[in-house]
Amino acid sequence: MNRFRAFRIFDEDGKSQGRLVDLALDDLDPGEVLFRVAYSAVNYKDALAATGTGKVIRRFPCVGGVDAAGVVDSSADPRFKAGDPVLVTGYDMGVAHDGGFAEYARVPADWVVPLPQGLSLFEAMALGTAGFTAALAIHRLEQNELTPEAGRVIVTGATGGVSGLAIQMLAQLGYHVVAMTGKEQEGGYLESLGAREILLRSTVDLNGTRPLEKAQWAGALDAVGGTTLAWLTRSMQQDGAIASFGNAGGVELHTTVFPFILRGVKLLGVDSALTAMPLRRMIWQRLANDLRPLHLHDMIRRVPLADLAHVFPAMIAGQARGRTVVEIAAI
Repeated sequence: MNRFRAFRIFDEDGKSQGRLVDLALDDLDPGEVLFRVAYSAVNYKDALAATGTGKVIRRFPCVGGVDAAGVVDSSADPRFKAGDPVLVTGYDMGVAHDGGFAEYARVPADWVVPLPQGLSLFEAMALGTAGFTAALAIHRLEQNELTPEAGRVIVTGATGGVSGLAIQMLAQLGYHVVAMTGKEQEGGYLESLGAREILLRSTVDLNGTRPLEKAQWAGALDAVGGTTLAWLTRSMQQDGAIASFGNAGGVELHTTVFPFILRGVKLLGVDSALTAMPLRRMIWQRLANDLRPLHLHDMIRRVPLADLAHVFPAMIAGQARGRTVVEIAAI
């Protein structure tokens, strides 16, 4: 019986605790596709799950990791065969189904995406849920008539994984990108990703009481929520669109209907976890082509599975930037 390493999260005295353990294949959740994991990635959701900071785990114990990429070991579904390179992001991975922080993963075949031609397994996880979310947000904005000629596009929470990737993608598509951040020291990093302007959060009155403010943005990608998202609704251009995908700054939204009925502002929710497979595969194809970040490797930190637990505190504290790829096994 194969035994392998996994970072498993337990409920101990009412608190989530994650640690490396040895598992057997029979310990994994059921699914039609078993694959050997080469790489995973660390997302904010993973940090919440592993530390118990957020109540995102729905079943204990559970192998963490919402992302995984590797090579099929065996498949009961004819769409996949041994040796196929594949990736999985989202669904119930790492929260209600054993996830990617392990040397093996077993999942339903309907969750599996064939690795797009042109992407390596490492690059797939350097992108991961963050890259998929960024690309899906851009796709939604394009569906709502955003073009580079429409005006400036603002990206909030700019040093985070999703936002940093979005900045690169937008810049490559020809957009004038404004990166909004609370970290003045990161201006050079954000410019290296493609931001043309840096907007410090401390220079903006996010708590203004006017229902409409100066119209500035043709599009917005928001990782923050709360007062930042409310300010965005008030400061969008006519027919501007906001893609909302995060809540690092709060879950409540206090605004008025005026941006929506007087300026035609569109607020677009971006849920990457349950994206339907046809759209999911199309977005991954774009990530291998026109949305592939040219400087992806410049924003990556690599960590071995054995050091995974040390990554989470900095992410929870908002001190991490870019993407962290977890090296699971050489394939």
